[in-house]
Amino acid sequence: MQFQLLFRRYPVDVAPRWLNEHEQAAWRAFLAAANLLFQSVDRQLQRECGMPILHYRILVELSEAPDRTLRMSELAASSQASRSRITHVVDRLVELGWIERSGCEQDGRGTQAVLTDAGFAALARAAESHVEHVRTVLFDQLQPDQVVQLRRISEAVLLRLTCLLYT
Repeated sequence: MQFQLLFRRYPVDVAPRWLNEHEQAAWRAFLAAANLLFQSVDRQLQRECGMPILHYRILVELSEAPDRTLRMSELAASSQASRSRITHVVDRLVELGWIERSGCEQDGRGTQAVLTDAGFAALARAAESHVEHVRTVLFDQLQPDQVVQLRRISEAVLLRLTCLLYT
């Protein structure tokens, strides 16, 4: 559904704005690098920590939230996953004892995910090797000014996609 919303914003009778040679090269390099980067990070987390990247992201999001607690809808939005996917992943994390579910105290209607001490410990164990892997596969190749550029580019693309997909 999100992709349908994205494509509806562009009239079909408008001529395509083809990528020039430099844009095409940049797009292909980005696509290949992003795919390999995420595969590499996911494999490292699964191999060394026993968790896929989405599990790790959810634990991080909860660890940084006040009282290590987020509404399920907030967790879905912050981890960029559908509500049904988050529900499935949280079910698994509850089975592992890393997350507990509770009713929302503010309105009593929603459900919250709460990071347990066991979940925080699992995150702490995974963080060291994960961060080292990210440094090795991404940041060790970049100069400090390239890290700044990477952040600016990523934030610009993220803002555009967020506006297209969620407004």
